[in-house]
Amino acid sequence: TAGSRRSAPFAPEQAVKESARRRLREFDVGDKFSHLPLPKAAVLLPLMVRGGRLHLLLTVRSMQLRRSPGQVCFPGGKSEASDKDEIDTALREAKEEVGLQPEKVEVICRLVPGIDKMNHLVTPVVGFIEDTFQATPNADEVSEVFVVPLDYFIKPLKYKALSYKTSSGYLTLMHCFIYDDQEHKKSFKIWGLTAHFAVFLALVIFGERPTFEVDYDLDNLILSSENNFINLYASVYERKKSNL
Repeated sequence: TAGSRRSAPFAPEQAVKESARRRLREFDVGDKFSHLPLPKAAVLLPLMVRGGRLHLLLTVRSMQLRRSPGQVCFPGGKSEASDKDEIDTALREAKEEVGLQPEKVEVICRLVPGIDKMNHLVTPVVGFIEDTFQATPNADEVSEVFVVPLDYFIKPLKYKALSYKTSSGYLTLMHCFIYDDQEHKKSFKIWGLTAHFAVFLALVIFGERPTFEVDYDLDNLILSSENNFINLYASVYERKKSNL
């Protein structure tokens, strides 16, 4: 429509998407890490274009959940036997949690995984969704759904870094963002693995230096992100072996 074009003279929606697709495909890890012997989980990083800018859809976990109630996260969860791969898991969970139909997602890639507190191998799956998507949150799992401009994760207004030691003694930086949402008239705290994935996604797509420290070599993001993950995995796996 003419209206939406006017609000974004510098970058029509298609150009914004195409440039993001191109960057993301360079970072697609496919099933490179899928064989690792950890329980599997996946999250969907749903991207949309609003006013010529990329935005990321996030959810708030229901207060009745046992694990991490009230925390901000991406739609996602544990793999089930019927899932073909991590993409299936992420799409199935997004449908269950926020009513996003799998055929409404243009899946672009899988990025380097993370490892959560429960030692699940969590694969981030990136996909485009329509900016008109109306979430229907499943109240048992999700209390709210909101969107954040993706560039907030490289140029935040409210940010702090927490030095964080994983249970295996691996020292890492944990990003913590406070996002003041005008639409909901409230502030959301985005941290932990969710913030980690959002930051990496923004670094991949924008290729810019963030206004805060990250533990990547930004001149060699692909290699350093994989190395960081391998070090983290090795520290978890050593501990798993010692627990046997």
